[in-house]
Amino acid sequence: MSQATNSIARRFFHSPRQTDWDVMKTSKSDTRAQPQKDLEPVVAVSQREIEDIEERSSPRTPVIYEIVRRLGEEEMARPVASLWWSGVAAGLSISFSLVAQALFEAYLPEAPWRHLVTSLGYCVGFIIVVLARQQLFTEITITAVLPLFATFTSRNVRKLTRLWSIVLIANFAGTMVAALFYTYVPAVSPALHNAMLEVSSGLLGQSALETFVKGIPAGFLIAAMVWLIPSADTAQFHVISITTYVIAAAGFMHIIAGSVEAFFLALNGAAGWDFVFGGFIVPVLFGNIIGGTALFSLISYGQVMHEIKG
Repeated sequence: MSQATNSIARRFFHSPRQTDWDVMKTSKSDTRAQPQKDLEPVVAVSQREIEDIEERSSPRTPVIYEIVRRLGEEEMARPVASLWWSGVAAGLSISFSLVAQALFEAYLPEAPWRHLVTSLGYCVGFIIVVLARQQLFTEITITAVLPLFATFTSRNVRKLTRLWSIVLIANFAGTMVAALFYTYVPAVSPALHNAMLEVSSGLLGQSALETFVKGIPAGFLIAAMVWLIPSADTAQFHVISITTYVIAAAGFMHIIAGSVEAFFLALNGAAGWDFVFGGFIVPVLFGNIIGGTALFSLISYGQVMHEIKG
């Protein structure tokens, strides 16, 4: 990721550090023509040190914007079959968040800190999805929207709609298969199965308005995670873990991870399908879109729009 960042930075943006280094490298020849009293101490920096500094420096905001925007363009140009199977894989992978949470739930003692530890399991599915570069709907609420902000055309609107539709349906297909598997195939122990129901029951007892509102910060955090990853380099694991842990610990709602729980509840008779779609999927979907697109994406674009148009 750091190589891609440096490449885009060199191609698209002028780095003020380059000018500083050039001044440092040519300072010796320049100082010969100046009176001694005007001289200031000059720190000699080798080419290797310059490269090391560039490698360690965080990319500028327009560079991050360009990386995320280009990623969105690549995603919108992918074939339908590629998007579909990547989306299904993401739905299957995200189900391990529920499994990991249930493991903690099944074997940890009752204690005030139990929820904080159980929430660590929520990160597992997201780590698999993001590091495996699988298509997750809430990630493309920012990546696919930035190209539209940059060039608002009917063609880009159609490409965005195509991408969102395919990935969202594919994600739901994957989470439904996972919920069917854990319900009807004896892959987990009865204790773990009951713990999965216990974790999933956290969705119940909330109104559509409550789930909608709780979907907004979740969408914002996932979009923030996508924005942070280009500059995270070797810390990507920690960025994913921290952002998704906050979602779980705070009780925010994520449309894809939560759909595993909602489908699991319905298949086990703990909730009706009217709740799954009307009480969870629709309000949380709109909440995630508002948090990831209307809030974070617009703010991110606003940070750089004058620089990229200048």
